[in-house]
Amino acid sequence: MYLLPSPVRGLVLAAALAVIATVAYGTVLADQGAADTEPAAAQGASIPESNLLEIIHSGGWPMYPILLCSFILLVFTFERAICLRRSHVIPRPFVKRFLHQLNEGTLTPEEALQRCEEDGSAVAQVFEGAVRKWGRSAVEVEQALIDAGERVTNNLRRHLRVINGVATVSPLLGLLGTVVGMVQSFNGIAYDGAMGRAELLAGGIAQALLTTVAGLLVAIPALILHLFFAGCVDRRIIEIDALGQEVVQLISEDAGEMKRRKARRSDSAAKAA
Repeated sequence: MYLLPSPVRGLVLAAALAVIATVAYGTVLADQGAADTEPAAAQGASIPESNLLEIIHSGGWPMYPILLCSFILLVFTFERAICLRRSHVIPRPFVKRFLHQLNEGTLTPEEALQRCEEDGSAVAQVFEGAVRKWGRSAVEVEQALIDAGERVTNNLRRHLRVINGVATVSPLLGLLGTVVGMVQSFNGIAYDGAMGRAELLAGGIAQALLTTVAGLLVAIPALILHLFFAGCVDRRIIEIDALGQEVVQLISEDAGEMKRRKARRSDSAAKAA
């Protein structure tokens, strides 16, 4: 799995989590259905069947916000998986050509700035901040690089708060639905004369717990995906920082002074020869 690109690994991970969640949810429903069929078979009644819409409806109104959270999670998972691709954040052809031309000294500040603006990737934005301080001291160029890196970091972390919010809110919605269902069940005992009828109480509690199950099935993948994407952003930032340091060494005033010294030494050696 580590041979796959990072966004593909994210999609595979999300799909695997979805399958595991579906299987777990199906197991719970199967156990519940088996328990329900025993009294029905004893009474000679038909076996009850439930589809997804009936399950959602039986869970009560908190199931609908949980479904909305699952949809939001799905949308932003695909959005982050696409936007955090390495080829999108750090395009290799641009970086290789840019650094090579800086090393060769064939790139002017105006041309370098134009190429960074045309590329528009995250690493190009960081390079652009450094290029705007071309010829200044290494401290100034590095500070400009840091400032641009902070802006890029905020951009890369965009929408991760949404995924984290889904991981936080979903189990709370599930708990709220369970509490509401329990209150309704005990109200049935108090006002509908259900005292001593355990099957009514058990059915009400089982329906109330559906929202907790649904909330956890959304929150657990959301938390895992948030951690995965946060780690992906950290790796991208570390790589951009390393490339930025190379640019600082090539365009700062100290680098220019070193090039001039080398040129003078070459001239002196040529004259002596």
